[in-house]
Amino acid sequence: MSDLAKAYEPNAVEEKWYAQWEESGCFKGQLPVASETEGGAVSPEAHSIVIPPPNVTGVLHMGHILNNTIQDILTRRARQQGKAAVWVPGTDHAGIATQTRVEKKLREQGKTKWDLGREAFIEEAKQWRDEHGGIILKQLRKLGASCDWDRTVHTLDDGYSRAVLTAFVELYHKGHIYRGKRMVNWCPKSLTALSDEEVIMKPQKATLFKMKYAIAERPGEFVEISTTRPETLMGDTAVAINPNDERYKHLHGLHVIRPFPEAKIPFVLDEHVDLEFGTGVLKVTPAHDRADFEIGQRHNLEVIDVLTPDGKINCPECPELHGKDRFEARKLAANILEEMGLLVDREKYENNVGFSERADVPIEPRLSDQWWMKYPKIEEAKQVVRDGKIKFYPERWTKTYLHWLENIQDWCISRQLWWGHRIPVWYAKGIDRNALSDEDLKDPTKVFVGVDGPSDPENWEQEDDVLDTWASSWLWPFGVFGWKNLKLADVDPNLPLGDPTDRNSQAYQRRADYVDGAFKIGPELKFWYPTQALATGPDIIFFWVARMIMAGLEFMGEVPFKNVIFNGIIRDAQGRKMSKSLGNSPDPLDLIEKFGADGLRLGMLMIAPKGADILFSEDRIQLGRNFCNKLWNACRFRLMQEGRDDCPQSSATSDGQQDETRTVEGNRPYLEQIIGRLEFEKFDADDHAILAKLLDALAGYDASFETYEFNRTTDTLYNFFWNDFCDWYVEVSKSKAQSDELRGNCLAIQDLCLRSVIQMLHPITPFITEELWSTLGFGEGFIHETKIPTASDLRAQLSAAGVTLDAAAIAEVAKLQDFVNQARALKAQYSLAAKNDVTFFLVADEGDKVVVDSHLSKLRKLAGAGAIEHRDDVQNMPAVVSQLGTLYLDLAGSVDVEAEIAKIDKQLVGLDKAIKGAENKLMNDKFVNNAPAEVIDGVKQTLADNKAKAEELRKLKAGLAS
Repeated sequence: MSDLAKAYEPNAVEEKWYAQWEESGCFKGQLPVASETEGGAVSPEAHSIVIPPPNVTGVLHMGHILNNTIQDILTRRARQQGKAAVWVPGTDHAGIATQTRVEKKLREQGKTKWDLGREAFIEEAKQWRDEHGGIILKQLRKLGASCDWDRTVHTLDDGYSRAVLTAFVELYHKGHIYRGKRMVNWCPKSLTALSDEEVIMKPQKATLFKMKYAIAERPGEFVEISTTRPETLMGDTAVAINPNDERYKHLHGLHVIRPFPEAKIPFVLDEHVDLEFGTGVLKVTPAHDRADFEIGQRHNLEVIDVLTPDGKINCPECPELHGKDRFEARKLAANILEEMGLLVDREKYENNVGFSERADVPIEPRLSDQWWMKYPKIEEAKQVVRDGKIKFYPERWTKTYLHWLENIQDWCISRQLWWGHRIPVWYAKGIDRNALSDEDLKDPTKVFVGVDGPSDPENWEQEDDVLDTWASSWLWPFGVFGWKNLKLADVDPNLPLGDPTDRNSQAYQRRADYVDGAFKIGPELKFWYPTQALATGPDIIFFWVARMIMAGLEFMGEVPFKNVIFNGIIRDAQGRKMSKSLGNSPDPLDLIEKFGADGLRLGMLMIAPKGADILFSEDRIQLGRNFCNKLWNACRFRLMQEGRDDCPQSSATSDGQQDETRTVEGNRPYLEQIIGRLEFEKFDADDHAILAKLLDALAGYDASFETYEFNRTTDTLYNFFWNDFCDWYVEVSKSKAQSDELRGNCLAIQDLCLRSVIQMLHPITPFITEELWSTLGFGEGFIHETKIPTASDLRAQLSAAGVTLDAAAIAEVAKLQDFVNQARALKAQYSLAAKNDVTFFLVADEGDKVVVDSHLSKLRKLAGAGAIEHRDDVQNMPAVVSQLGTLYLDLAGSVDVEAEIAKIDKQLVGLDKAIKGAENKLMNDKFVNNAPAEVIDGVKQTLADNKAKAEELRKLKAGLAS
């Protein structure tokens, strides 16, 4: 029989089992072989999950821990349920982030990307990716992630890239993609366009400059204008006023003089102008503000761009500003206005400014030629969520999702980068790209759009821009399974067919459907799509979730997943979002080293309410490690029952392999054998109760997975294992375990409970449960290979074995447990939890007295009481109501009376002060006549509560003094 070490040491266990899982192919997602799908056999249900691809150069953070733990739990549970399960890992090429890092490296070498040229830069980026990338996937192994690592996909892999380009081409030919000059969010640091979702609004302390423009037709008269951006006034081409503003009716049709470079510009009438903001007069700079651009379009205003792409002033007519950084120019422009006598005032002002998510600099609205996408399947994407074909957990995110789709704007999908999927558009050599009309873009002699490029590449030049990174990852749920990523020529029909279940074999590939020279729907995609669930953060509900839904409907004609689980954001104990700059984000690998992977996983779930933000502290993670220790010790205690035929016999060697010579034949602790050891005629009330609790726990466990409430899962397991099993059943069974007559049945029940707990815990804490499963010999092979029973399955097996649970016995034990819990709580209230000789007085009816007396020894032991005495009436003692009567705690014999009275006096002083304050407030006519009714009611309720509490304390004091 195997032994367990005195203390659980996670490191060795985790390394051993992860290596064995990988070596044995436990994580591989296998298609059903022909014998499983033909001849009437039932094919296993598919359960697939695709990992939200982290940046290829990223490292593990706390958000990854929670998100990937959830995915691993779902995948491991699916394996336990007998499903064909796969969890596909991968990484995102992270266009802006990766290019920024590579350019930084080049700058440190005194070079720029232009020194290398495009092709050499891409090779440099690939080398940097290969050197620094993939770290996060290695770190996920430490967490216990059971991904099918052989399937790892990178968004710039050849096959996946082909799928990305194919999607572009298809949408282009359907009219969903077009090129146009429009206002975009521009990052002056990364020098690329950004989508609205890549812009983070941040509150800023700014200055509101109040200046005045001279009215051209009225010498000596001025109009005042408020702006936060005087550095762009060189691009002003009008001044706007609201036509309904009575203050400026006299200015309709007139002009102002722009100070520098001096020019006469018109007043325009536009209802966009907010009458309440500033002076109600708006300078219009169409090239540098989205709203101004729209005003300019409505009034046919000139567009003057006075900023370079990197955020410097481009205005040679103003040499004192030309070439200056935009923020430096802001101060200079204000000073120039002041010198001209045109600056009226500077006011402190708080506003929200858009920042580039990646570069963390203020973005600039900028007119730019870009590629745009009109989203496909918008209405269908709304309907599948309304109809419940895709469900969100928590459901409240449905409203957010639908609101975004109701107000969706075309997607700017081009980026001015070199690292990424180069847009598959070619222009005829010598053609002026900026002069191309919409008709020209449709002319195949001028513009070629295709995945493989034109047949005469020497006559064409490819588009410089690459696709937005999200324009690759939106295909993720089907792209990872081979959607359109192979050419027909890639399969040679003259080669041997091979094994049809081998993904690399000809037989496997030839089962695909050929469409337009490519594999559209291969066997992988047919089996695994749609995926079962997506676990992600709500911060990318627009970036990724909504777009994947539209892509799935467009390209696959089916939703990409059935359920979306939004996990909360990890925050520190002060509620702040974790970040490197704040220094409040622990290294997950350090936490794994300290608490073990299982302890960290369990601890995170125990503090993670459904979809809500999580306040992290290491003390709270300690709960997970403590639970693992408790489980280890309980199993070790069970193994200490040596020398008896009814002990669990390990069928595993020290390396985890099965060893039949170490199993007592016919007495294996598998489920059927354990149930066969139950002796129903020897059951007492506690036996009935613990099995009823086990069935309830199994049912609650399954129900929590149905709604993805993982903190409810952990609560269910904690309450059953820690409270019902360890704290109650094991304690009350110690005498039975020493009885030759009762021992066998008692230990069989313990084995059934432990086996079930280990199975339920496995998806959450895979390492320790695999070790215990092997050591206790609870099943053949790895734990996931034994199907976990449902509550109804186990109930049926118990019934078949002649075990029917007694409702009356179960109810009686519930009352006894409540009695003990209330007694313990009352002791804890007076800091007597560790004291085992306190006296309780019980006021109860005759029937409850009989129950208490029949279990008196047990109750005294579990409650930590020296005596439990019956009384008809008790006065002036702290009390609590239990299901077996009212319990009174005899404090006089248990505490330092003088110290307790002093403590009560101090509490009474505070209560009396609060009572007097509330009474004075309620006697104040001004308060009573003006305060809201709910506020007055609250004061009254607080007053009543405080009076009642004071009365109880005075009674308690009297009892102590008597």
